[in-house]
Amino acid sequence: MEKNVRVPFCQMRSFIRDVFTEIGVPAGDAEICADVLVTADKRGIHSHGIGRLKTIYYDRIVHHKIQKPVTELEVVRDFAAVAAVDGHHGMGMVIAKRCMEMAIEKAEKFGIGMVTATNSTHYGIAAYYPLMAAARDMVGMTGTNARPSVAPTFGVDNLLGTNPLVFAVPTDEGFPFTNDYATSIIQRGAVEKAVREGTEIPEGLVISRNGKSVTDPGEILEGLISGDVSLLPIGGSGEETGGYKGYGFSTVVELLSAAFQQGAFLRQLSGFSGDGSRVPYALGHFFIAVNIKAFTDPAEFRKTAGGILRTLRNSQKMPCAEKIYTCGEKEHMYEKENADKGIAVNPALQKQILTMRDELNLDYDFGF
Repeated sequence: MEKNVRVPFCQMRSFIRDVFTEIGVPAGDAEICADVLVTADKRGIHSHGIGRLKTIYYDRIVHHKIQKPVTELEVVRDFAAVAAVDGHHGMGMVIAKRCMEMAIEKAEKFGIGMVTATNSTHYGIAAYYPLMAAARDMVGMTGTNARPSVAPTFGVDNLLGTNPLVFAVPTDEGFPFTNDYATSIIQRGAVEKAVREGTEIPEGLVISRNGKSVTDPGEILEGLISGDVSLLPIGGSGEETGGYKGYGFSTVVELLSAAFQQGAFLRQLSGFSGDGSRVPYALGHFFIAVNIKAFTDPAEFRKTAGGILRTLRNSQKMPCAEKIYTCGEKEHMYEKENADKGIAVNPALQKQILTMRDELNLDYDFGF
């Protein structure tokens, strides 16, 4: 295991599905979970793909016993265009997909639908769910709070999560506008990826308690748990470069992921109790679908949206810049260019995959 090995998407999808079913996830739910993870790798978002199967899902179910493989979703409130659900610490991807399906159904009837979730778990690539709405001629939105890792502006306590605020907007092009990213400059998954690949984190993204940059990814992961380091919000530290804007958006996500649901927030999402024992993360999410037909003709909407994006991309570039992109374009390009290449699995990830395969006695030969 000295180099990256390409694994076909279909084989990796089958493996992920079989891992989930072997650890108790029902077959239909395992298909959903596998699709979410493989979609991340297909779109080039490797921080949220197969690289998280063991640490975020497998270990939490099998070794830490803080996540339930069987999802018992309970609708606790249902009023016209809105609903609230309790995921009871089941599979976040399953909870999230069902919530977005509910939001879409409500938007079909009322023009808009919003569903909130509490007591959920990590739901994978956030764009997966707004893209469901975009495929139905709707604007989709989602956000989720997360483990504490981000400091407020002028602070060094890692209180907020990476808290993505994600939209998908249909266009007349081959792909929707999709802004799939955290409200911090870098997210924990990217740090985990740097550990696997043996690379450092650039300066100015993570700080210690004395406000100095931290670049060693292993030190960062340890420090996020101990509280000795913090990720910085979009815009960086202080106000000069607009760090308060990332901090503000992150707080919006925290509010919408906890207040409607009366759920856990900030340090309560650490995954540890006061005595240091592991407990469920109890994450909160929200999902919104807006039916374009309630406002205008969907074809005209897509044309206008596409025109906006094309105007941006065709504007004058900076000297030496290769191209101007719009959100979702790079992911679409990556998916097209790598459809037949599969997932590049590095040596560290190969070890994780083989560990799960052997512990579960699965019959897979990946060529490494």
